[in-house]
Amino acid sequence: MSAVQEALPAIKGSRDAIVRRFALTDTIFHAATRAAAILVLVLLGGVVISLFAGSWQALSTFGFSFLTTESWNPVTEKFGALAPIYGTIITSAIAILIAVPLGIGIAIFLTELCPRALRRPIGMAVELLAGIPSIIYGIWGLFVLAPFLQTTVQPFIIWLFHGVPGLNNLFAGPPYGIGLLTSAMILAIMILPFITSITKDVFDTVPSVLKESAYGIGCTTWEVTRRVVIPYTRIGIMGGVMLALGRALGETMAVTFVIGNAHRISTSLFAPATTISATIANEFTEAVGDLYTSSLVALGLILFVITFLILAIARYMLMRIDARTGA
Repeated sequence: MSAVQEALPAIKGSRDAIVRRFALTDTIFHAATRAAAILVLVLLGGVVISLFAGSWQALSTFGFSFLTTESWNPVTEKFGALAPIYGTIITSAIAILIAVPLGIGIAIFLTELCPRALRRPIGMAVELLAGIPSIIYGIWGLFVLAPFLQTTVQPFIIWLFHGVPGLNNLFAGPPYGIGLLTSAMILAIMILPFITSITKDVFDTVPSVLKESAYGIGCTTWEVTRRVVIPYTRIGIMGGVMLALGRALGETMAVTFVIGNAHRISTSLFAPATTISATIANEFTEAVGDLYTSSLVALGLILFVITFLILAIARYMLMRIDARTGA
């Protein structure tokens, strides 16, 4: 007993040292993670402050009319952001309308219908699209897609909808090849891998017992997908769509190649236009004068606000869906 009693202080001291070491490690871990979170907030705040400071001259000079004016004339120093805002929203919206059905359809095929031997090659091919640089998409769009649309697709659509009220203005000529629709198609191709990959991953999380139960009572693949898979994963699908929309709003080089870079608003989807990111990329290095530079920075601030609002709305929608599902 005396030997055991003599060893107890040493054992207790060793245990206390281990506890202190664990406590120190845990403290360092908490401090590091907290510092990383604070750093993100500091960086975000710095970006916002920089954008406000850089755009203040333009905003104070033009006021609210900066958002409602189409004119963009560096010679007379009359600047308005309406045309880039219009181009950004329209191209992103059309890209989402094209890419979301395609992306969800590809994900359904890969998870429910595709032969097992082809799932991996097709899935890897889709994911590789996300790794192609945007400038490659732009070059391909300018030298391949735009000439094809100009000589084949656009003349046919113009002829098809000629005289149809509303649609004749939406698809009015001449067929430039480049323009809003072409840039939207390029954006749709670029964001397609994001929607497909995320949707496929969330589809894989659906418990097999749910699908097997639905098949067991006689449901078809379409019914299982519509009534089991999509309702179970709608929050993940929405998150993938919002991620893709954020990519579409901020895309620069690919859009710059094929949109035409014209500061005007047209009802025709075939007409050249511009976006906020394309305007900044094209003109920032050539901006002469403080007001010109400040107007371009103000465009960046507007793009930041648009992206923030869309993501906030998406987060609110996800919270509503999650709450309704939990109820």
